[in-house]
Amino acid sequence: MSKVLIIGAGGVGSVVAHKCALNSQVFTEIMLASRTKAKCDKIAAEILEMHGVSIETAQVDADIVSETVLLIKRFQPKVLINVALPYQDLTIMEACLATGVHYLDTANYEPKDVAKFEYSWQWAYQERFREAGLMAVLGCGFDPGVTQVYTAYANKHHFDEMHYLDIIDCNAGDHGKAFATNFNPEINIREITQPGRYWENGEWVEIPAMSIHKPIDYPGIGPKESYVLYHEELESLVKNFPTLKRARFWMTFGQAYITHLNVLENVGMTSIHPIKFKGIDIVPLEFLKAVLPAPDSLGENYSGQTSIGCQIKGIQNGEEKTYYVWNNCDHAKCYEEVRAQAVSYTTGVPAMIGAMLMLTNEEWMKPGVYNVEELNPDPFMDLLNQHGLPWNELINVALPHEY
Repeated sequence: MSKVLIIGAGGVGSVVAHKCALNSQVFTEIMLASRTKAKCDKIAAEILEMHGVSIETAQVDADIVSETVLLIKRFQPKVLINVALPYQDLTIMEACLATGVHYLDTANYEPKDVAKFEYSWQWAYQERFREAGLMAVLGCGFDPGVTQVYTAYANKHHFDEMHYLDIIDCNAGDHGKAFATNFNPEINIREITQPGRYWENGEWVEIPAMSIHKPIDYPGIGPKESYVLYHEELESLVKNFPTLKRARFWMTFGQAYITHLNVLENVGMTSIHPIKFKGIDIVPLEFLKAVLPAPDSLGENYSGQTSIGCQIKGIQNGEEKTYYVWNNCDHAKCYEEVRAQAVSYTTGVPAMIGAMLMLTNEEWMKPGVYNVEELNPDPFMDLLNQHGLPWNELINVALPHEY
């Protein structure tokens, strides 16, 4: 039916390539490209062995618009799935505009030299994509991504007004490493070491990093200490659902992880500012990334589950109502299916689903730049059940938050 170009061959890129290959009736030709072609070749060999599907591979430096343009012109995809680094979002969007290709990513843009992420840079592309007749879907992983689909689904089917939203994210898995991050270490550590932020009564409240926390009980897992972070989907959710009085994002961290992180931060290893070492400029966080286990190496022997969901309180028919929707994902089952751990899986599967809807659902495909909550959640929710991320819901149960 359509060609798809995937840029990025880390853990998430591997999952996207596997899942596109498993749906070859939609993605009839697949190319996987990254700065290091050998990584793409390894994934392609794995896909051929496991699923009997051949995919093409290529080398590209996505920092360089002209290189990406040449690759797109050679392969001529209909949609490009960007699972490279967030620093590269804008150059890849420029390449899509230059070549007339639809765009989807899983994380919003952030500049390499500032630990700051927001949608303003990508929202600024709205008119250019609309005028070109192209679609750009932003943040179509799990969080961001599915959490916004969940919120849109709740708003459509369960509430007249949503007032309180808590996104809760737990990884209760064990990879056996002393310290490792489940996605790109550079992005992960930048995200959790900056100040926390949440929305309350029409404004952002900033807090010291990791300063608000409490145990939250996760289905099938139990209580885990959870910390308020700033996460990018909050920015678009409070814009698109203005009845929200408060919106927060919570993530679990074990004490060993926090201890390691505190030590690394205290000795300067999480810094993004270059230092001189033997006459060479190096960025400490980039060096730390190089010595930590690669996220795509954690899948084998990873046990336990993730649990990610939305807990919402609001009004329907004049009555107070609560709604909890979530997915639990098993690390070992993900590895069996696509040779990945669950954090990569929960990000990669929604990216494939978003691209599938862009190619097959006329209601979804429309010119412009969109966050996923602006689109009809129903077909996305259906496909989550079909492609490995089934969801559960509880209505009018007590939620572990103060209102």
